[in-house]
Amino acid sequence: MSLYRVGVLLYRELVQGPKNIIFIFAVVVPLVLSFVLALLFGTLFSGKPRLGIVDEGSSQLSQSAAAMTSIRLTIFDTQVGLEAATRRGAIDMGVVVPADFDAQLAAGQPTTIIAYVWGESLLKDRALLGTALVAWTRQIAGQELPVTLTTTMLGDTVALPWQDRLLPLLILMSVVFGAMMLPASSLVSEKQHRTLTALAITPATTADVYLAKGLLGVGLSTVMALVVLALNGALNERTGLVAGVLLLGAIFSAELGIVMGTLVKDVNSLFATIKAIGLLLYAPALIALFPDIPQWIARIFPTYYLVQPVIEIVQHNARLADIAGLLGVLLALIAVTGAILALLARRNYRLGVV
Repeated sequence: MSLYRVGVLLYRELVQGPKNIIFIFAVVVPLVLSFVLALLFGTLFSGKPRLGIVDEGSSQLSQSAAAMTSIRLTIFDTQVGLEAATRRGAIDMGVVVPADFDAQLAAGQPTTIIAYVWGESLLKDRALLGTALVAWTRQIAGQELPVTLTTTMLGDTVALPWQDRLLPLLILMSVVFGAMMLPASSLVSEKQHRTLTALAITPATTADVYLAKGLLGVGLSTVMALVVLALNGALNERTGLVAGVLLLGAIFSAELGIVMGTLVKDVNSLFATIKAIGLLLYAPALIALFPDIPQWIARIFPTYYLVQPVIEIVQHNARLADIAGLLGVLLALIAVTGAILALLARRNYRLGVV
């Protein structure tokens, strides 16, 4: 394998890529779905208010916020990160709790907290978060309300917001479709036009061709997945970790795409194969749409280990240690698929086919 030859072939893929309808779909479809779903569910079925907190002293306020299921809480390490997240709309309100906040309230001394509010947040979200902050503050200060409000929950009390349910599907469409279909369709197209046969008489090896085609799919799908997450306000201060997980998922998807492109003979067979395995690919996202289905079923499907680490980070603020097990399975899948791909590459090299 030669990096120079890979670079030349990758440049060729970049030039030819925009002429491929799959390339256009990989860019346009995730963007259109993100805009449509953000418009629809942002107005008709808006999700939970999003609160961000920088807690400088392990305040009881943070514990009360974490226990409240009707809001989505994100803990930030720095005030700069909190302000940036509020400015871009990742959270509706950000609060900086000083180190001596609880002690001053308990002593009856006046104190101040810094609050940032996203200018485009919904009024009802601001009202809920503001009311919750007042209630938590009174609780810390030991002040009891003179009125007891008795509430009765009606309807589905554990329903997840549709934005949360649809995010796995958007991620899978962005990563799997682009990273898998681009190299697969490119290989099949070159087979039909017999350009792979022409490459067989050049110094380029099978590994060079596979790597160049895979890199295009990996790069494009990773970027599009990050754009989709940004459009849905799902990125947080762990964007670097999210990008790394998406990159691993794109590598796994690209390997699957190259394997399919190597085994199938024409475009019709490729699309028939995609239709046949489509349920397996998107099953984790479809299961997430219906919380009444036992969610452990999603663990059976390989793409679960692609999408779930991302969901854990963007929705539950997970750290690397929290998703280490999921990433371990994903790395194992990458290794197994890579071994299969290496066997196919050696077989084609012995047959004199790139």
